[in-house]
Amino acid sequence: MKARRRVPQELGVFGVVILVAIIMGLLSPQFRTPGNLSVLLLNGSVVTFLALGQTCVLLTGGIDLSVGSNIALTGMIAALAMKAGLPWWAGAALAITTGIVVGLFNGLAVHYGKMPPFIVTFATFGISASIPKILTNAKSITVEDPMFAFFGRGSLFHIPIPIIMVIVAAIAISLLLTRTATGVRIYAVGGNKETARLAGINIARTTVLVYVISGVCASFGGIITASRLMVGYPTAGSGTEQFYSIASAVVGGVSLFGGIGTVLGAFLGSLLIAEVSNGMNVIGVDSYWQPLVIGVIILLGVAIDTNKSALTARRKRGQNTSAEIPAPDTTPSTGVTSHSSTQSASGSRSLALVSQAAESTQQRSGDSAQLQPTTQRTPTPRETHSTTQTPPAQPPTPGT
Repeated sequence: MKARRRVPQELGVFGVVILVAIIMGLLSPQFRTPGNLSVLLLNGSVVTFLALGQTCVLLTGGIDLSVGSNIALTGMIAALAMKAGLPWWAGAALAITTGIVVGLFNGLAVHYGKMPPFIVTFATFGISASIPKILTNAKSITVEDPMFAFFGRGSLFHIPIPIIMVIVAAIAISLLLTRTATGVRIYAVGGNKETARLAGINIARTTVLVYVISGVCASFGGIITASRLMVGYPTAGSGTEQFYSIASAVVGGVSLFGGIGTVLGAFLGSLLIAEVSNGMNVIGVDSYWQPLVIGVIILLGVAIDTNKSALTARRKRGQNTSAEIPAPDTTPSTGVTSHSSTQSASGSRSLALVSQAAESTQQRSGDSAQLQPTTQRTPTPRETHSTTQTPPAQPPTPGT
């Protein structure tokens, strides 16, 4: 039986992206303009950064709800650093360091605190959202260094820098997950944590690492947001960014239960989310409809992910059942057979001949056993003497 070729799930997501682009382009010609495409990709770069970090966390069976507020925290830290007199690159480095610290806190609290990732990261979401407001009294900070605009407004060969940054990050994380032992450990922890521990994998190191990666990705999102506006907003990222990152990963095929998913799928999922959001803005749909649509997308993605294993098991049972029942040979005789069919036919004939020979041999041996005359052994004189001895006389019965 010829094995079926598995169709990658990313191909289906890519098809949906193309279909949505065609529909949005037909509904609004403005959607097809190069300017709108640039805005779509720039807005999607932040969500894609968050989705890349969220993918690493989801692969271990965790979740990170702090990525949205981490955008505000890291962007505000960079703005405050440059206001204090530090150069633009030092402000960016300090923002990345802040993202690492947030990731370390999440990873250590999840592993050593034995607390659910949902609770830990939700608490971190509130903490990270409050710190910028406390530091600035809920006021925005203007970035004075014009070089900082390179991260959000610069371009290289007419390609915006944020798009280049997110593509480089996607390639780096994809190579980490698919070509290194660290990636194998991440998938193993998400597949079965206890088995991974028995195999010698350092669960603590792997857990902390994925949350650090998520924190770094969120810090790049904060840098891009502050650089595009040249303002550090204390409320940046406080909307639906974290849910968009989860939706992007889940729609792209990353399992909420860990161990399954790819960076390419998350990348395409984030592109789909950005496409839907931008298309609704261009068409003129009210902004309060967008969370509803994204919520439906998340619900469908989670429903497919939850029932995927059951559907796969049912399909395998059906294939095993069909393999056990041989199908009748309805191929017409054309006089020409392929090499593989000739080999299978000759093999079947050989097996048939062997079984017939074995049956005939057993039958002949049975017939010969029935026709063979019984031969009696001539008893020896001692045996004859012992069998012809007269038994001893019985004593007379009393009274006779």
